[in-house]
Amino acid sequence: GDFYFSGMDTASIETAGLTPLRGELAGIDSVNLQSLAAEIAHLQRIGASPAFTFYVAQDDKQSEKYAVMLAQGGLGLPDRDYYFNADAKTANIRGEYVKHLAAMFKLLEQDEAAAAKSAATVMKLETDLAKASRKLEALRDPQKNYNKMAVSGLNKLTPSISWKATLENLGVTNADTVIVGQPEFFTALEKSLKTFSIEEWKTYLRWTLVNAYAENLSRAFDKQNFYFYSTLLSGVKEQRPRWTRVVSQTDGQLGELIGQVYVGEYVPKGTKEKLAEIGANIREVYAERIRSLEWMSDSTKAKALNKLGKIVMKVGYPDKWKDMSALEISRTSYAQNVMRANAWSHDYMTAKFGKPVDRTEWGMYPQTYNAYYNPSNNEIVVPASNIIVPGYEGRLPDDAILYGIIGGSTFGHEITHGFDDQGSQYDDKGNLSNWWTLEDSLKFRGKTKRIVEQFTRYTVLDSLHLNGDATQGENIADLGGVVMGYEAFKKTKQWKEHQIIGGLTPDQRYFLGYAYAWMINMRPESLTRQVMTDVHSPAPFRVIGPVSNMPEFYTAFGIKEGDAMWRPDSARVKIW
Repeated sequence: GDFYFSGMDTASIETAGLTPLRGELAGIDSVNLQSLAAEIAHLQRIGASPAFTFYVAQDDKQSEKYAVMLAQGGLGLPDRDYYFNADAKTANIRGEYVKHLAAMFKLLEQDEAAAAKSAATVMKLETDLAKASRKLEALRDPQKNYNKMAVSGLNKLTPSISWKATLENLGVTNADTVIVGQPEFFTALEKSLKTFSIEEWKTYLRWTLVNAYAENLSRAFDKQNFYFYSTLLSGVKEQRPRWTRVVSQTDGQLGELIGQVYVGEYVPKGTKEKLAEIGANIREVYAERIRSLEWMSDSTKAKALNKLGKIVMKVGYPDKWKDMSALEISRTSYAQNVMRANAWSHDYMTAKFGKPVDRTEWGMYPQTYNAYYNPSNNEIVVPASNIIVPGYEGRLPDDAILYGIIGGSTFGHEITHGFDDQGSQYDDKGNLSNWWTLEDSLKFRGKTKRIVEQFTRYTVLDSLHLNGDATQGENIADLGGVVMGYEAFKKTKQWKEHQIIGGLTPDQRYFLGYAYAWMINMRPESLTRQVMTDVHSPAPFRVIGPVSNMPEFYTAFGIKEGDAMWRPDSARVKIW
């Protein structure tokens, strides 16, 4: 379509150069102290992310209502720790980041001296924002990151911003309260608004704009952006072919439209039914496991079973699609198409405020190979593409593989998120509300602490260890997932008849199927970045970690003391 064509029209993109951003840059040039907050709001609407994070989502404690959310943000490096860690690699990245900033400002037609000054300004301002930002693991506690206050209270944190007007500029009217994730960040933002001059803030805004659109501009911008964010930060040596990158961008912006074509032409018949069947089987064994838990009291079990029973499973694809007919797409400008799509998505989000929550909405496209658990809706969403197993395109594999990759790493994993360190704090209706006895809660924390300790011991590279605290939710979900997938697989004909396929027993094939989900090879730079910024453990540890806690794995492959993956019984963790 026109969006894809505009992205592939490299001749027009090169000829246009900086033209798609000139109007926005002129807008930044005209900003004064009085209009700074309005410009920040405008840039947020078109996909740049200056100063802070804003979104509209369900209220964690009143899931039937939408709320205005404000959180820390505004950084150009992937995480606050990049600004402070003293190791040589991170220090080198900081130096390269300043060079990258200067290179981008030169592409914005500044001379060398001005570009160097601009780069230093951005680095200094972002370092201030980073200093006030919470660490990755501190963002995991939903209670501590939920601070509801009146808009007048927010004005006290950041008096330089008229929040009523700013929220209106962001697209939200009549908001009396906001949920602030990290109040101390907004107190620090006030200091930065006073410390840095309006010219310095305008320099920072120019950076956030060009950073958001660099990959959609001419080759010089795209190349510099790739060099820093992909090569230096992730170790990627060469860009993917342009057509694949444009397809990804098209899918990201117009995935709702592509999804309709995907469902109509590429989803195998019976996909929804098969996914629903696997999901139901996983739920059934989960209930059996909860009933048999020795460490949990009957009263907490009853509430856990109630929550499990009320989990909504959305599988395959939605029954209704978003209406994107108002979005204007043309063949004339790739960057402008992206800008309009960003604005459309922002407006779609803000239009929800004040309306009843639509619990039928999907937050993922059917062609996306992923899944999620949404605690506010107590739901899991498993898109149709999850039915496609590597090496089995166009057909379904045997149940061992299917239950490993879809039962364990997808359904079992996502359901367990409802009972991990975060999800366990939400009730059956999706509200942040305690349903545990104190004794059971303490026992659960003791078990999750063992998972944290177990994964913290893993060395990823050299002396770099996994962040067991930040990744605990995903590690709990991985462990619960592979256990539940296996228990559900035991109910199949293949397991009961002990069918040997490809020289492998059913149990061996199940664990092989689970590992299929994580066939990823990562460069050292990318591994480092993941450890510093991601709540997911790198792929190898998502396999060897969980299965090394399962006695069935030891039996399946004859693992014995002295083998690399051996753990004594006392070191194996069992939660669900």
